Amino acid sequence: MGIIATGRRRNRSWPEALKREIVAASFAPGASVSVVARHYDVNANQVFNWRKLYREDPRAPAVPVVPQLIPVVVTAEQDAVTTQASTVAAMIEIDLAGKYRVRVSRGVDAEALRRVLDVLEQRR
Repeated sequence: MGIIATGRRRNRSWPEALKREIVAASFAPGASVSVVARHYDVNANQVFNWRKLYREDPRAPAVPVVPQLIPVVVTAEQDAVTTQASTVAAMIEIDLAGKYRVRVSRGVDAEALRRVLDVLEQRR
């Protein structure tokens, strides 16, 4: 004979900081709301509600709290291979999911580059 649980499901009170953490995790690149919800033991519909709530809240984090790794492919340009290292201009190319490509040369303002990458990341 099995045991049948009866009664109401209790409502949990989630601290605002934890809600924001869950919302930020759900917006991380490649994240699934249902996987994030299971990880935090919360209903996925509740996560969707919090996403709506904090999307309109200016205090919501603009970027994910967790550092993200992005794939990098290093390639040598044909001219760079045959040129001496002292004459090669230092340049990197950043490809964001095949949608945006940013080329950065020596002397770039790091803060300006960070703002550009943040804006492009939000548009993906």
